[in-house]
Amino acid sequence: MYYCYTFDMNFSGRSTETNPQVSNHLRSFRTQQGLSQSELATRAGITRQAVSSIESNLYLPTTAVALQLASVLACRVEDLFSLAAADDFVQGKLIGHLPKSGSKPTPVRVKLAQVGKRTVVRPLSNLGELLSYTVPADGYVVEAHGQTSGTTVLVKLSRDRKAIEQEISVAGCDPAIFLAGEHMRRRKDQTSVVGWTMGSMAALHALQRGEVHVAGVHLLDPVTGESNLPFLKRSLKGSGYEVVTFATWEEGFLVCPGNPKSIRTVADLAEKTVTLVNREKGSGARLLLDLRLRASGVETPQVRGYDRIVSSHFDVARAVTARQADVGVGIRSAAQLFELDFVPLQTARYDLVVPKSYLKSNPSLTHLFETIVSRPFRAEIESLGGYDTSETGKHHALRLG
Repeated sequence: MYYCYTFDMNFSGRSTETNPQVSNHLRSFRTQQGLSQSELATRAGITRQAVSSIESNLYLPTTAVALQLASVLACRVEDLFSLAAADDFVQGKLIGHLPKSGSKPTPVRVKLAQVGKRTVVRPLSNLGELLSYTVPADGYVVEAHGQTSGTTVLVKLSRDRKAIEQEISVAGCDPAIFLAGEHMRRRKDQTSVVGWTMGSMAALHALQRGEVHVAGVHLLDPVTGESNLPFLKRSLKGSGYEVVTFATWEEGFLVCPGNPKSIRTVADLAEKTVTLVNREKGSGARLLLDLRLRASGVETPQVRGYDRIVSSHFDVARAVTARQADVGVGIRSAAQLFELDFVPLQTARYDLVVPKSYLKSNPSLTHLFETIVSRPFRAEIESLGGYDTSETGKHHALRLG
């Protein structure tokens, strides 16, 4: 639900104490032209006290006085007096948690999303240490009745409300989704795309809870060898979803340059000198690892570092680069970005899942799917390494039993 706080304004010459939304530039224009208050008053046909009161925001001028002042200063009335933007506030549901405030509370930067009929509020810190500094905030939490998920919070907007309502919120683990937003802007679309990093099953659950517009998934079914659809059929209720391919990518082991531990297969992870960095349960990378371990007869306690969890492909690559681990499962583009070696294990399809009702109510989503099939976008993500866009934009029928 939205709340907008505004204030009335008039030019009747009454006190401005109840009209704080007037932006007054009279003093600035007067001093720029080297006029004293008395000189301006004489030329405008009013008293010096009137000029002083107007400049001090004690009184607003009548229309006639405002026109006379503008004439003397050779400018427009709106240059001297204008409406300052009214503060705009939004009430929404918090996803995640607010940081604990110390002795001197600071505003919490947040992103908002209008998902169906819900207004979802997420702290920007959830984007990670880099993106939280590069993605602009939609507003600041000014009131909260708790610090955990589900809390109702009041947010003072720092961006245009219409721009916020067009934003697309995507849950998943492919960082290339941010590039889609940039390509939409190149196509004269002001929509922002914000990707919240989480594993495939967590993304799917966030979609079902109405927290995001789109979920990105890459889950290869070991029985059928089919990507995503078997999992979606088991997890989703009803057939009101569109499933569209974003890209196909390579998944495998990220290892140090030169692969000093000679890691080639999952059986090598049982070596006592090898340390793994793992992904969270429910992620596609974790599913791949667990399937390969079972097929090889390797028990998880045999794998050093199996219980050390990070939350993204980049976090895996960062841990290996810092020599905090010897190996982790991730995508080729992450290995290429961090200049690591890559041992391929499988090719997987990364699909975007969106409720059909959102496509009808949010035109920006249609623009997103038009953008990802464009030649410039496909060329750019293929240059990241490990991406195949030959099926990008392909729709997959989700027939639920």
